[in-house]
Amino acid sequence: MLTRRRALLTGAAVVGAAGTAGLLAKGPGTGSARPAAGAQAAGRPLQPSAYRLRPLTGYGPPRAAPGRTPVRSAPLLRVSGRGSTMVLTFDDGPDPRYTPDILDTLAAHDVRAMFFVCGEMVSYHKDLLARMSDEGHVVGNHTWSHPLLTRLTRDRIRSEMERTCDIIEKGYGERPRWFRAPYGAWNRAAFQLGAELGMEPLAWTVDTLDWTSPGTRAIVDRVENGAAPGVVVLSHDAGGDRSQSVRALREYLPELLESGYRVTVPRRPHI
Repeated sequence: MLTRRRALLTGAAVVGAAGTAGLLAKGPGTGSARPAAGAQAAGRPLQPSAYRLRPLTGYGPPRAAPGRTPVRSAPLLRVSGRGSTMVLTFDDGPDPRYTPDILDTLAAHDVRAMFFVCGEMVSYHKDLLARMSDEGHVVGNHTWSHPLLTRLTRDRIRSEMERTCDIIEKGYGERPRWFRAPYGAWNRAAFQLGAELGMEPLAWTVDTLDWTSPGTRAIVDRVENGAAPGVVVLSHDAGGDRSQSVRALREYLPELLESGYRVTVPRRPHI
């Protein structure tokens, strides 16, 4: 299957069936509030299934011309689709110490995830962005230098976003369609500028708190206890020692799949 980056570079037509449609749900408010996780899923093992792992985004062209991205007042928090769908997201990378191990684990289970990258990190590790594209992951904009947006001027926010969009397009093959504010600190300017750049704001439902280095078991427990249809899990692949995050993924990902979850990437909501 041709990837988006390869299709752009070779001019070949992208092929692949469109995935199951999924709509995203908006949270009740703005800011850095982190909602409670859902109930733990029942452990009903399923047979391996390509359908279970199929991304919600299609690799082919959109069915209809995209409309203007709306200016939202709160980030999207959940994804809903057919079956027990979950999304894994990783912030702050790419980092050559941890990102390759995370990509290896995802590849071993034929799973796609979302990586919200910082432009500055990409500038040093473009090869990892290319690998994300080649392996079918979705890359989102996490600003250039990971600042607190609520303390920046509008022009500075635009610069942080635009520079990151540009470097993602160069290394990934297309401009990002998703944006996540550092620290979960959103403001009206971030929503407006993100929409102008064609990006939807995505937050999370389950926070692993892996950045606190709580221990591998604690991270695994947070994911497994929070597992429920529609949740978006927040983890990190950079910004500090992420060895616990790497080890935790190796434990909880096969458990989620055996419990019947489709771990995949979302498609943009229809407007």
